[in-house]
Amino acid sequence: MEKIAIIDIGSNTARIVIVNIREGGYFTVIDELKEPVRLAKGMEIDGFLRPLRVQQMVKTLKTFKNLYESHNVSRVFAYATAAVRRAKNQKSFVDEILSSCGIKLTVLTQEEEAGLVYTAVINSMDVPKGVIVDIGGASIKLIYYNRRVLIAQDTLPFGAVTLTEKFADATTDSVERARMIEEYVTEHLKKIEWYNNVEPDVQLIGVGGSIRNLGKISRRFKKYPLDMAHNYHIGFDEFNNIYNTLKAVDITRASRIKGLSSARADILPAALSCLKAIENTSSFPELIISGAGMREGAMFRYAVPSTAEKPIGDVLGHSIYTMLSHFNMNIAHSEHVFDISLQLYRQLKVLHKLPRSYVKVLRTAAQLHDIGSSFKFYDHHKHSFYFILNSNLYGIQQKDLVMAALVAGLHGSQPLDGVEIQQYLNMLTEEDIDAVRKLGVIVRIAECFDRSMGGVITSLTCDVLGDSVILKTEAVADCTLEIKDAMSATAEFKRAFKKNLDIL
Repeated sequence: MEKIAIIDIGSNTARIVIVNIREGGYFTVIDELKEPVRLAKGMEIDGFLRPLRVQQMVKTLKTFKNLYESHNVSRVFAYATAAVRRAKNQKSFVDEILSSCGIKLTVLTQEEEAGLVYTAVINSMDVPKGVIVDIGGASIKLIYYNRRVLIAQDTLPFGAVTLTEKFADATTDSVERARMIEEYVTEHLKKIEWYNNVEPDVQLIGVGGSIRNLGKISRRFKKYPLDMAHNYHIGFDEFNNIYNTLKAVDITRASRIKGLSSARADILPAALSCLKAIENTSSFPELIISGAGMREGAMFRYAVPSTAEKPIGDVLGHSIYTMLSHFNMNIAHSEHVFDISLQLYRQLKVLHKLPRSYVKVLRTAAQLHDIGSSFKFYDHHKHSFYFILNSNLYGIQQKDLVMAALVAGLHGSQPLDGVEIQQYLNMLTEEDIDAVRKLGVIVRIAECFDRSMGGVITSLTCDVLGDSVILKTEAVADCTLEIKDAMSATAEFKRAFKKNLDIL
């Protein structure tokens, strides 16, 4: 296993992540640190990075260096983006960082930065067509892809920090200032030819700290049970409610808004004005937030070099195997339980009548059903519920992730506590809850059918006869243990499927 550090010097915030790289192209973030350095502040005056900002960055990077040296990383990748890219004193800044901190900065071009953001999104989300908007402190990146192929990209030469400064003295009325920023951004958007000819079924994906902060405000406002940025959806009706509230609030009172970061309180209105301009010039119905951005793109490029040319084919699978690898789980058992689960799902389709969309839930629950045993074997189904719920898996909707956690939690002999899970059940429809019950029984039986973890039972068939289901197994060795264990689930099977279960 290798350990690397990735430093991202943005126009508003500097971050470092420490990453474990495992065989097979899997990676896990094990530490992170961020500082709101505001590197782009004051650049609107003459295009130079201000001395005070440079001094703050040197101090921050020395702190970052202490962190990555304590982790004994083997390689350090340090990237600078829009503010440094545009700075007239770029070379002296890069030289200062090297001489003062011993850190060699790579100043990314617009195309390189957009490529890393695209790599992050396309390998962490199951969205085949999208326009990615990354609202930074000194730039806004727009990236269009179709059928998982990058089509076009543009970078607007302003962002949340620079727009806040540019329009700071334009008017004392915050609502009027927001309108002026909207118009300014709209003028630039209208000049991008490809942006104005995007297909109608393309989805909007948001990247960056301001976008994630918007999602946090939304979740706090709705008392959403998951505090998870990645794959969180915000409709534009809800966005407009938040935007209209925020742009009218005095900066000194902004801290009263739940979820609003104190480090972004002054620049978030400008970021949201940019998003409003995008809404006004497009037909996107909602915003999907990506928790993966440039840093994750760099992680993917290093751990899976082929992603520089071609996206990962199975986004959810790669994320599941990352988790299995991280917790040193029995992958053969995980795969076999999913195989048996899928066979049961197909054989019982006449009874459960569930759409194919639930297969992703089944796969996640089946492959990660034992993940909680990495913490403790006893009550491991309860721990699996928690692990999956907080896994931030890529390639799966948040509601589906909740369902998968519930399904895994049901595979044990003792049910989950009703009070504990009620807040998550509130996210689901009656159809979803019925599916969870049925999929939970399927995963439980499938796990029983690999009780010895030797892949003894290879296939099965189900016959529905009257009020009974006759389940016939095919095995390569004695499967007495497996069948005996599976018979303990007959009562749950009858409650879920309204049929008796006989196993042969």
